[in-house]
Amino acid sequence: MSSQAADIKPFKLFAGSCITLIATAMTFAVLSSIIDPLKKEFLLTNQQVGLITGAGLWGFPISILIFGPLCSVLGMRFLLRMAYGFFFIGVGVMVFASGFWMLFFGALTIAFANGLVEGACNPLVATIYPDRKTQKLNQFHVWFPGGIVIGGLICFAMDQYSFGNWQIKLCLILVPAVISAAMMMFEKFPLTERAQSGVSFWGMVQAALCRPLFLLMFVCMMLTASVELGPNRWIPAVLDAGGIHGMLVLVWTSLLMALLRQFSGPAVKKLSPTGMLLSSAILSGIGLYGLSFAGSGPAIFIADTVFAIGVCYFWPTMLGVVSERVPKGGEFALALMGAAGNVAAGFITIPLMGTIADYYGHEEFKADATVAVVRQASEFLPTVRASSANAELNAAIDETLLLSKQVITEAETSKTLPANVTANALRGIIKCSPQDAPIVAEAKKLLNPAELYGGRMSFRIVAGLAVILVLVFGALYATDRRKGGYKTEHIAA
Repeated sequence: MSSQAADIKPFKLFAGSCITLIATAMTFAVLSSIIDPLKKEFLLTNQQVGLITGAGLWGFPISILIFGPLCSVLGMRFLLRMAYGFFFIGVGVMVFASGFWMLFFGALTIAFANGLVEGACNPLVATIYPDRKTQKLNQFHVWFPGGIVIGGLICFAMDQYSFGNWQIKLCLILVPAVISAAMMMFEKFPLTERAQSGVSFWGMVQAALCRPLFLLMFVCMMLTASVELGPNRWIPAVLDAGGIHGMLVLVWTSLLMALLRQFSGPAVKKLSPTGMLLSSAILSGIGLYGLSFAGSGPAIFIADTVFAIGVCYFWPTMLGVVSERVPKGGEFALALMGAAGNVAAGFITIPLMGTIADYYGHEEFKADATVAVVRQASEFLPTVRASSANAELNAAIDETLLLSKQVITEAETSKTLPANVTANALRGIIKCSPQDAPIVAEAKKLLNPAELYGGRMSFRIVAGLAVILVLVFGALYATDRRKGGYKTEHIAA
């Protein structure tokens, strides 16, 4: 390391990085947990919710692409200080949101914080553990699923005991952020491995962009992140619609991933990183495809376990392979990899899964039964409004009545139900009616099967990406075997 190596505390920096990653991970658990409350309170479509939760991912590459390559110039500590500030701003904007756009920009700001965490901590871990990059990056990323477990269990307990609301869940993100800030704000940080070795900034850029292997891994990162992060964001909402505690399934997925990553050393040595990626592609595809059909609790548990084993090594092993096989690419290569994964999952896959769910879910609505429930609600909701002094509830009732009128009119004139409007009308009926009213049970009987079927179809389509990954990683693994095994590259001083 540098001449200041004696003042640097690798273990404390590693531990602080892990706690910071918990804050990042809790944003995933919390946003997944509040999908249904957001849909009901703000009458959002699956596509709009997909854009909000997707912003929690694709805002990440904006910050990591801007600041990640400048890690050596600005300093890792500076990037982390910015991250803590963005966590507080983003949570505040979402907590006080009045509609879709504030929710969207709040999630986007939180994603900026997540990108800064990844942009600083990945090079930090690779620098302080230069001879064990893949292993330590896997162990650092233990705390991504670990943070999801922590956040998921807290959110589940809050739901079970009717404690707090979605705003309080969002504030949970700030707890690990404050703890890690107290640990890291005033510590000394090393220069990145690339900077210590004398590779220039433009040499770093050239080393990444001119290597075919890196470009291939860049594209594959888009696919692996889509297979991992896309379904995980939708699992709670989809399974909840089927009467399964989706957050518990997500917690189980994350717990299993955390345990496997923690003890990744033997797997790395036995399979090699490219062998791990091939195995992950096979298992993740099988598990996700099975999850799209599973109906009972045991079947869901088995399919989800296979899926979790498959995706658990994707993200850190992709970073490890790039760090070990393209070391001169340094923090720029790692930033590009993180950006690729989050752009693909957040900007494309998660919103697209919402669109797929809306499309296929709408096909499940039976016109006659749906119109009958909407007509009944159109007669019932005005009586609720007449006895209510709650301005927010009354506004929601007015919007629901307009949606209901649109459903009835289109059903009468074209004999079809309007896409998206139908589901939102049913969501409005559930939100605005007393929860013990018979109309709520009737609306849920129509809406939940549609939500479940649409979500399952989105899982099935995304599972097809795993086939492409099997072919690519299979070719890389076979090439390594022909050349005598996986080999790590080192930067010549």
